[in-house]
Amino acid sequence: MDHLRSYQDSEDDENEEEAKKPQNLESGDGGGTTLSSPESSPERISLPSKTSAPKVDDTTLALTVANANLQLNKPIDPAQHVVAFNPSYDQLWAPLCGPAHPYAKDGIAQGMRNHKLGFVEDTAIEPFQFDEQYNTFHKYGYAVDPSASVGNNYIGDLNALEKNKAVSVYNIPQHDQKKRKLELKNKKEDDDEPAGSDVDNPASEDWLQKNRKSPWAGKKEGLQTELTEEQKKYAEEYSQKKAEKDRNGGEKAEFTDKSTFHGKEERDYQGRSWIAPPKDAKATNDHCYIPKRWVHTWSGHTKGVSAIRFFPKSGHLLLSAGMDTKVKIWDVFNSGKCMRTYMGHSKAVRDVSFSNDGTRFLSAGYDKNIKLWDTETGKVISTFSTGKIPYVVKLNPDEDKQNILLAGMSDKKIVQWDMNSGEITQEYDQHLGAVNTITFVDNNRRFVTSSDDKSLRVWEFGIPVVIKYISEPHMHSMPSISLHPNSNWLAAQSLDNQILIYSTRERFQLNKKKRFAGHIVAGYACQVNFSPDGRFVMSGDGEGRCWFWDWKSCKVFRTLKCHEGVCIGCEWHPLEQSKVATCGWDGMIKYWD
Repeated sequence: MDHLRSYQDSEDDENEEEAKKPQNLESGDGGGTTLSSPESSPERISLPSKTSAPKVDDTTLALTVANANLQLNKPIDPAQHVVAFNPSYDQLWAPLCGPAHPYAKDGIAQGMRNHKLGFVEDTAIEPFQFDEQYNTFHKYGYAVDPSASVGNNYIGDLNALEKNKAVSVYNIPQHDQKKRKLELKNKKEDDDEPAGSDVDNPASEDWLQKNRKSPWAGKKEGLQTELTEEQKKYAEEYSQKKAEKDRNGGEKAEFTDKSTFHGKEERDYQGRSWIAPPKDAKATNDHCYIPKRWVHTWSGHTKGVSAIRFFPKSGHLLLSAGMDTKVKIWDVFNSGKCMRTYMGHSKAVRDVSFSNDGTRFLSAGYDKNIKLWDTETGKVISTFSTGKIPYVVKLNPDEDKQNILLAGMSDKKIVQWDMNSGEITQEYDQHLGAVNTITFVDNNRRFVTSSDDKSLRVWEFGIPVVIKYISEPHMHSMPSISLHPNSNWLAAQSLDNQILIYSTRERFQLNKKKRFAGHIVAGYACQVNFSPDGRFVMSGDGEGRCWFWDWKSCKVFRTLKCHEGVCIGCEWHPLEQSKVATCGWDGMIKYWD
């Protein structure tokens, strides 16, 4: 009403000024004052008096103001396309639905926020009720509305709701249950009904006679009781395979030994074999360097690689044992491709080991077999087994004893075979756990073994008596051991994330001054190795890295991220002193320079 008052005051000021002028006053009919002058026409102009104001419709103005205030406080409807006023920020960001807290700007009172998006109310529902509505909705398409809206307490397919009279899966009427069971029974009998001579029934007559007496055997009339010729043939083959399997100690007999050559030709134009070392393969110098870059990848295994071995002396080929039951040999010197695949194991291959000249190699698999292969032709020369899993296989390094095989088994024994006769000539049985490593020392007159019993034992070759037993309370299992190039030290990978050094002298003492740590190998049998000049110690770890330590200072020299997952094996090339091969459980074999 302020604008009305200001308008009236301005009119009063004008009236006072006019009153000072000489005027003729006459009384008018309009309740106001009539002004007339001699020059003016007889027209009469009516002005408001000083004591009265024009009439204003206060109800219309009040309604307009009330509507404006209501619109300012009311959230905007999301479905509204045209807004007739300027909305405020709060209106634009108001929640779509749901009650707002009366004492909070964003709908959440101070201290009530228990979630990053606001306040979450605690609700409870019995597991039975939830399962009932969940299964009812998935079967019939409707369920009870959890918000219990007025007028409609169900959501989903309302036609199915009306048809089924709002029953749930747990309260179907008794007569409907009987009807449903009868339909299922009739359907099953229709499915079991034979279709004349097309019935394929591999069951024997004895089995049919036995099951006819069974109360739940169902409707068996009309089933043919005689086997077809094809079924008889299959049964005969199955019985033969089963008998062969029993003869072989329960292992699968259908795995045949075979090999595939992947190279261009097995012999070159001069008649040399593909496994012959190249003439120019020789050491460039005697000084080793830590590799820096990744130069090649061999990726033929479909599962993890458990062990790798370079070809003796020349290193122009690389042998790998895979968890995909295959053994592969790769070209390192020339093409860098897979040369031959050896397939003879029915389970993952645990370990491989070359003979001194590389013409033969051993493979040990989780199928409990040890196989001696011809490297060039891929044929299995002989197979050895004690019915236990071999964890490590080694040939005696002496040139005159290349027919002697040693294998550490899962039944705590080290078994020695004469491969010429195929007979077991010795058993070393002192360990209290599975044997993990066999390492020859002292000019091959002795060998050191490690086991899951957390001990080291030293044996005289051929004599099954322990000459040195090393077991301390602080010792852990040592799944990998490597001999230093000077033959005076053993590096043992300990499962408490360190590499320990033992002397190979008479006392086999622990060298407390040398300890290599930093890597994580707990739980993994990561291989430990030396550089050919003995200056560096290397090991993989459980996080896919390859670690290099300086032998003298015991400090970490370098780490390389090699594999996704576990880096289980690492080998230094025997001739090219800056090159290293690694393998991992990601199925890759990588070459580093």
